[in-house]
This record gives sequence, C-alpha cells and structure tokens, in this order.
Amino acid sequence: MVTLEEPITRERAIGIVRQLAAAKNHQDAQAAAAIYHPEAVLESPTLGSRHEGPAITKVLENWFAFAPDYQVDLDGYALDGRTLCCWGYISLTPAFTVGGAVPNGESARVNAFILFRFREGKVLWESFHFDVAALARQCGVAATDLVGES
Repeated sequence: MVTLEEPITRERAIGIVRQLAAAKNHQDAQAAAAIYHPEAVLESPTLGSRHEGPAITKVLENWFAFAPDYQVDLDGYALDGRTLCCWGYISLTPAFTVGGAVPNGESARVNAFILFRFREGKVLWESFHFDVAALARQCGVAATDLVGES
C-alpha cells in the first residue's frame, strides 16, 4: 500500500528530479532506481503501463534497452501542493518496437511532461507523459508499434 506523500519545497523537489534526470540521461538504471522510494509507483498512461517498488529497476533497464541514447531535457517546473509538474522534451532513437516494425534509425525529439510526488526525499510517484504519435512519426513506425494494441 502506498502511503501518503509528504510536503516538500519546490527547491528540494526540483533537486530530486534533476538527480533522476541525470541518472536517466546516463542510462544508469541502478542510480535512477535508487532515487525512487521503495513503495514508488512509476506509470506512463501514454504506454499504458504502471509498475511498483522493486519492479521499477527492471522497467528502467528495459526502457534503456529500447532507447539506449535516451535524454530528458526539462525546461520548467511548477509545484502545486505536493505535486511537481515538469515539462520539456525527451529525445531517443528506438532500438526496436513492441510491434516488430523496424524504426528508421533516426533520433526523435518530442514534448513531454512528468508529474512527481515525494516521500522521505525520494520519488514516491511518477506519471510520465509524452507525444507517442509524434515519436512514432519521427521514427517511421505506427504508434501501435511503439505501445502495442490497447
């Protein structure tokens, strides 16, 4: 059961998220996973996925296998109570697709926004959103090849 998140300052929240972004930009699943609370939830409505606790490490490893050059560039932050909203871009070159289509090998850059909540100085909840249709177009595949059938 996920416990309630704690109040956090804007500066502290941004600092935690910047650490997480740096670990992800280095494709370091272990370092990124260490920033999540043991009861954390990582979800991506765009991908139709939700993972909890220890499963997050494997999810990050799989994401970096899919996007070995993954980069997240966050341009803005807003804290509303206990939820930090971040926006910017992600860039990546997909190595494969779940649908089996072969990506064109081109790097793609798309808008993203991410919501976070925190507990004990770690990420308790992350909801990761990005423009999957734009990513698919740039990679020369159908969106369903990236996320599967709903």
